[in-house]
Amino acid sequence: MALKIGDLANATGTKVQTIRYYEEIGLLPLPARTEGNFRTYDKETLRRLSFIRRSRGLGFSLDRVRELLGLADHRDWSCTAVETIAREHRKAIERKIADLSALDHELAQIIEKCGHGTVAECGILEALSPS
Repeated sequence: MALKIGDLANATGTKVQTIRYYEEIGLLPLPARTEGNFRTYDKETLRRLSFIRRSRGLGFSLDRVRELLGLADHRDWSCTAVETIAREHRKAIERKIADLSALDHELAQIIEKCGHGTVAECGILEALSPS
C-alpha cells in the first residue's frame, strides 16, 4: 500500500506541513520517492503517524512521543519505562487541573464583585487593578 502525503494527511487528520515537520525532526522516517519525486508512505508510517497523533492528543510533548516511539520499537522490553512516562504525564495533568481549578475559584470570586452598575463602579475592574 503506497500513500501520497495528502492521503496520509487525510487518513490521520494531520496537516501536510506537520507530516513534513515530523520527518524533519526524525519522528517519521524520510519517505520513499517516486520517479516524479513525490513522497510515498507505507502502512507502517501510517501506523506510526497515528501513534504520534494519539500521543499528542493526550498531551504528550514531542520529546515524550520520541521516547515512547523508541520504546515501542522494542516490543520485547519491559513496559515499566512506558508506564513511568504515562504516570509522570498524568501527574503533570493533575497539577494543571489543580492550578486551573484554583484559577476558576479566584475568577468566580472576582465576578461576584460585579455590582451591575457603571464601568466606573465595576468591581471586576477594581479587583483586576493594582492596589
